[in-house]
Amino acid sequence: MRLSRFAALTSSLLLAAGAALFGASQATAAADFGYVALGDSYSSGVGAGSYDSASGNCKRTPRAYPALWAAAHSPQTFSFTACSGARTDDVLANQLAPLNSGTDLVSITIGGNDAGFSDVMTTCVLQSESTCVSRVNQAKAYVDSTLPGRLDQVYNAIDSRSPAARVVVLGYPRFYKLNGTCTTGLTEGERAAINGAADHLNAAIAKRAADHGFTFASVAGAFTGHEICSGSAWLHSVNWLNIGESYHPTAAGQSGGYLPVFTSAA
Repeated sequence: MRLSRFAALTSSLLLAAGAALFGASQATAAADFGYVALGDSYSSGVGAGSYDSASGNCKRTPRAYPALWAAAHSPQTFSFTACSGARTDDVLANQLAPLNSGTDLVSITIGGNDAGFSDVMTTCVLQSESTCVSRVNQAKAYVDSTLPGRLDQVYNAIDSRSPAARVVVLGYPRFYKLNGTCTTGLTEGERAAINGAADHLNAAIAKRAADHGFTFASVAGAFTGHEICSGSAWLHSVNWLNIGESYHPTAAGQSGGYLPVFTSAA
């Protein structure tokens, strides 16, 4: 089992404080604590606004859970490479450089884009219920047949570069509250199918994470009562004026949904 490296840092800080309090000649310095945040738009913070212009199309924001956690806990190094639209191959090609043997904590959301998240939602919004359900089932088949191997590649790469790190793999929320406040838009059958696909994807990700000794952190419970159609949504519904933010967490979804779940797991 991988123990929390943040807990180790906290203990080191307490020891250093105690040494100073009791007049030790040399206080024990806290270990250098490094945190690397990888993943897709759910980690970069798409939907939360206030994007860092330097991150370009990756749309990283200080309102995303990795940046919020880093601001609250002050790791000595924080590398934020998560990027909007990322798939597993993008993580492998573009996001792993900050990882090294001294990395203590890694977070990641990945897999939704590989499974065709954007195309599923576009199909369901624009086409019939039967076409929507068929596209959802196609995505679920991909999750069963192909995604596990792609996740293994990413998880193996993380473990190879940072073998001592605590790795927290976060899941995705269910999008809809069924029989909720929505009176237009998708049918209840479409909403149920999409929620089922989210559960299916999360189960696959959780299995692969566990097999690699990583911690899977589900956000489904945190978002319960805050889905689309709940009346208190932490997720954007379809936004025709800013289509890229559709079906992504709001700033409240990052701070009230993802952040406490990650904090508990880290």
